[in-house]
Amino acid sequence: MIILEIKKQIENYLRKFLPDLPGDFVFEINQPPQTDKGDFSINCFKLIKNCKKSASQIASELNLQLNDAITEENGFLIKSENIGPYLNFFINKGFFFSSVLGEILDKKNNFGQQEIGKGKSILIEYSAPNTNKPQHLGHLRNNFLGWSLATIFSTVGYKAIKVNLVNDRGIHICKSMLAYRKWGNGKTPETEKVKGDHFVGQYYVLFEKKVKENPELLDEAQKDLEGWENGNSEILFLWQLMNKWANDGFKKTYEKIGVSFDRWYYESDIYNSGRDIILKALKKGLCYKREDGAVEIDLTHDGLDKKVLLRPNTTSVYITQDIGLAKLKQDEFNPDKSIYVVASEQDYHFRVLFRILEIFGFDWVKNCRHLSYGMVFLPEGRMKSREGIVVDADDIIEEMIQLAKSEIIHRSPNLSPIEVSSRAKVIAIGALRFFFLKFTPQQEIYFNPKDSISFEGDSGPYLQYTYARIQSILKKDKPKKRKSKINYNALTELEEKELLNILLIYPNVIIEAAENYNPANLAHYLLKLSQKFNEFYHKHQILKAKAEIRNARLCLAQAVAQIIKNGLKLLGIDVLEEM
Repeated sequence: MIILEIKKQIENYLRKFLPDLPGDFVFEINQPPQTDKGDFSINCFKLIKNCKKSASQIASELNLQLNDAITEENGFLIKSENIGPYLNFFINKGFFFSSVLGEILDKKNNFGQQEIGKGKSILIEYSAPNTNKPQHLGHLRNNFLGWSLATIFSTVGYKAIKVNLVNDRGIHICKSMLAYRKWGNGKTPETEKVKGDHFVGQYYVLFEKKVKENPELLDEAQKDLEGWENGNSEILFLWQLMNKWANDGFKKTYEKIGVSFDRWYYESDIYNSGRDIILKALKKGLCYKREDGAVEIDLTHDGLDKKVLLRPNTTSVYITQDIGLAKLKQDEFNPDKSIYVVASEQDYHFRVLFRILEIFGFDWVKNCRHLSYGMVFLPEGRMKSREGIVVDADDIIEEMIQLAKSEIIHRSPNLSPIEVSSRAKVIAIGALRFFFLKFTPQQEIYFNPKDSISFEGDSGPYLQYTYARIQSILKKDKPKKRKSKINYNALTELEEKELLNILLIYPNVIIEAAENYNPANLAHYLLKLSQKFNEFYHKHQILKAKAEIRNARLCLAQAVAQIIKNGLKLLGIDVLEEM
């Protein structure tokens, strides 16, 4: 990439005048915060140890030597300047613009792809719905975060493996089953014209309502769970039927929001998978059996509590499954990194899980990470599934589509209903994705649909609109007026240079997003780029500028559009050619 090549050439210049510098010395070549202070800069403090001089003296002496060499060679560097301990480099503007814009326009959709993770794999487990209810607003954040991270890691060279664990057994599943058996009266999602997961969720809410009137229902649900574990055919048949309804509903939601997985795990298949691991650890004395027969591990010396691993009758608890699944994923995929995208409510659980795996001797646990994300709140407060006080994912998607339709019709009243509907879906999903991904994972979020769908401000539609605006400009250009060769020296305005500086750091932003497990790095970068382009567009003519300037500015605008498109793709957001 051109930025790496430029930095390498600057480093070569520096090494000419620092011959005693160790070969493994790493120069930190960055961009100055102020555009007029240069294109690249180094801080000479790191050179003090090798040069035995102050940072300011080193910068001053290097500056004199470099400027003499630059004058003689007349290459891509124009000059250098030192400001105290900083040594700044100025690049030939025509060369700089042609190199950066040329690479973007040549590589197009592939610009930004890198190989720092080549030969490595990362497994990302996310979503994890329960088959007793539809996915809600919090699941959307989980899905978008997991999917985007996988795409970002793929872009920097990793093999990204997307995994979903469906929680399809347990007392909460039996509650919806019992309610359906008592009050379902043979209804189905088809007879009621209700999406399968919503249909099942209605009975979970109904159970929680009925159990307040009749607490004995909880005992019945517990007996159903025991029946399920003992293979009761009637209970298993109903469980399979209702799970199919729920899973069919989940898959429709995933398709709607553009989320997919490489591997599906089901709790019902693996809930006992950790038992043998625990029993082997028991024989080794890594855990112990209590008087009541339960297997337990004492983690109090790690600042944690004692944790039951198997019940007195040796049946599984939740962490039994997690121990087994962690080993199963490792055996199947042997990933270099294994990420769990799970809400902050489970912070303690993962501290316990990782410590147990460490005690049990699984060295690969050091590559496991819990990506904890903050809760999603409504303006009214926290969502509660058992009380039905939730925003279902499907419902909020539909609400967002309707809001987008209203905005589109207001802006373009002559569009056909089919076009309005098509655009509204792209804008609505883009708005949702960007709203959740613009926050760092650890932040708690208060969700407001109208704010997220806004065509102005820090929103997905704002970025889509900026892209569409550039496409409109490019379409109005008359190709016959274009010159075969672009004179990038015609780009002399400060705003043009500021746009260039933002464009050239795009590959680094992707790396930062991967290293920090934080798509918000990319989201805020795209906002900055779009805002800077719109500032430039309001100040300077493009199509009406003189031919030489127009042609160069059209290439600059095209490069900006390409980066917006590429960056949005990593967030799972589509662009529109018109808005």
